[in-house]
Amino acid sequence: MTETVKEQILAIRETAETNMFDVRTVQVIANRRGFYELVIYLEEHRKEYANFILTGSTGNE
Repeated sequence: MTETVKEQILAIRETAETNMFDVRTVQVIANRRGFYELVIYLEEHRKEYANFILTGSTGNE
């Protein structure tokens, strides 16, 4: 996970617009905000995303 994707996830979480496990809605919000890196990341890395949401670990540590 890149730092950009991490920042985008955290920005969406801060809005409290959706449950972060509702990946489709997270993608809609990301697309609306121009977070295209996150939209693509969620298509290709669901397991890593879920791990980050649960643990806060990006896998890069």
